[in-house]
Amino acid sequence: MILQGLKEYYDRKATDQQENAIAPFGWEHKEVPFIVVLDQEGNLVQIQDTREGAGKDKRAKTFLVPEAVKRASNISANLLWDVAPYVFGAMAVADKGDVGAAERAERCQADFIRRMKAELTGLPVVQTILTFLGSIDEDRLAQEDCWLEICEKKPNLAFLIAGDLALVCRRPEVVARNNQNLLQTQNGHKAVCLVTGQPGLIKTLHRAIKGVNGAQSSGANIVSFNLEAFESFGKKQGLNAPVGSEAEFAYTTALNTLLQRDSKQRLTIGDASTVFWSATASQFESDFADLFAEVPKDQLEAQSSKVRALFQSVESGAYLNDPSQSWFYVLGLSPNAGRISVRFWQVARIIDMATRIKQYFDDFAIVKPPSEPEYYSLWRILVNVATQDKSENIPPNLAGDFMRSILEGRPFPATLLQAVLRRIKSDVEHRVKPVRAALLKAYLNRYHRFYPSLEQREVSMTLDINQPSMGYQLGRLFAVLERIQGEAYGDLNAPIRERFYGAASTTPVTVFSRLMRLKQHHLAKLGRKGREVYFERLIGEVVGKISDFPAFLDLHEQGRFAIGYYHQRQDFYTKKDSGEGGTALASDSTTEDENERV
Repeated sequence: MILQGLKEYYDRKATDQQENAIAPFGWEHKEVPFIVVLDQEGNLVQIQDTREGAGKDKRAKTFLVPEAVKRASNISANLLWDVAPYVFGAMAVADKGDVGAAERAERCQADFIRRMKAELTGLPVVQTILTFLGSIDEDRLAQEDCWLEICEKKPNLAFLIAGDLALVCRRPEVVARNNQNLLQTQNGHKAVCLVTGQPGLIKTLHRAIKGVNGAQSSGANIVSFNLEAFESFGKKQGLNAPVGSEAEFAYTTALNTLLQRDSKQRLTIGDASTVFWSATASQFESDFADLFAEVPKDQLEAQSSKVRALFQSVESGAYLNDPSQSWFYVLGLSPNAGRISVRFWQVARIIDMATRIKQYFDDFAIVKPPSEPEYYSLWRILVNVATQDKSENIPPNLAGDFMRSILEGRPFPATLLQAVLRRIKSDVEHRVKPVRAALLKAYLNRYHRFYPSLEQREVSMTLDINQPSMGYQLGRLFAVLERIQGEAYGDLNAPIRERFYGAASTTPVTVFSRLMRLKQHHLAKLGRKGREVYFERLIGEVVGKISDFPAFLDLHEQGRFAIGYYHQRQDFYTKKDSGEGGTALASDSTTEDENERV
């Protein structure tokens, strides 16, 4: 199903007439930093630098060239383009004292010339290049500003005849000859292709997939059989999973295109490189990354607008003007030695996928300070449950499981609840950040939706004084006691949030009795009768919903404790009428007489 979906994407893009459309069979898009410009007689005009930008942002222009050969330590040249040692031979070896490297470079250039003669014989433009390669000297090359860089970094090079708009490899006569050669050189075992269902030549070794974070820079395979233990019935390598040559080219080219670093159809979610596409061109395909990606502050409003458009489209029954019944694919990949592992694979209609993503944003909706973003990116959510809030500490399997639950519309993984609770207990300075509270609310509400209980109800966006959860009410009580201490003593080196939160949220009976006794001393320090009366009433209201301090809170109740704590703290900073369901706390500037009337 994965390979079929990728081939469908390739077939769709192959009909695109744009300049940077997906590469046709036997060709590929490649960055070529330097172009060797020749005149009609084969004399060097210049070596043209195609790179643009500055510093780390400097990028070479991408050209359509004959498909690269698969090589490791062997010598095998590409056609009409290659790295410097293949094009210039020993002259492009930076270390002149390395005799072995110089000899190998000479053999590389010989193979480069051999392939041109063998496959493009009789073409005048090829003879022009051969004339150049047979007559050029190092002194002339050294006159080019970029020559030293070419020798040291060994970049890709290609050829251009002065006055032409296209590279030599894209001249009509060269393209026609190369395509003819591709048809003539196809041979091997014949079988029914598992992707297309049609008989044809089977590809034994599949092309490498590049761009998966953490995988080998030379690429890795999604389909491979490199040991006898993986083979059966006497079949070797790719014959164990027969994929036709054209289907193999289509799926590898499509996946490599989606994984390009400037691709707008890829996301990095934890350790998973995620790509996505739709069966037909769609706006949803363009917006998908923006719904989950971390964006700069100046683009937050644009991201929020796309999320709001998502909400409206789901309510209207389609995603903007898209064919909402079209299929949408999401593929998560992660490295596994020399192979690529499929972390998750989701297929759904666009309207179904949009509905599930809308539900995800609804679940994460919670009262928050104005400085917080309206919608959280996946990265921001995951990094706030990782140790020290560092992305490299995100548990490797957590991101993929989290994304899969969003796309399936299923409950979030239990490991996510465990991770956020651990992080809250270890982060003594911040404890329950808005993003962590939103995550806990989303997790608990999803769980309750799939596994309803008469003893519990969904957690609301804002303070819910009638929430039946014991953990929620204990969290509220802890926030009130913390507030009393803060108003009584101001900033402290070790407030109760730092010293007692962990125990209060797991074994309440061990600390709340002590905190309730300390509360009396803190109230006496307030020095404001109105505030004292207010807090006494508030504590009475909360304690009235607590039958006893339990010996232990399970993980779900610990999550509700954190949300109750967060809701009550947010309520302290919100001025409202008592009829709104909150605690109706006035601001700190309120007079004692006003507080007594509350």
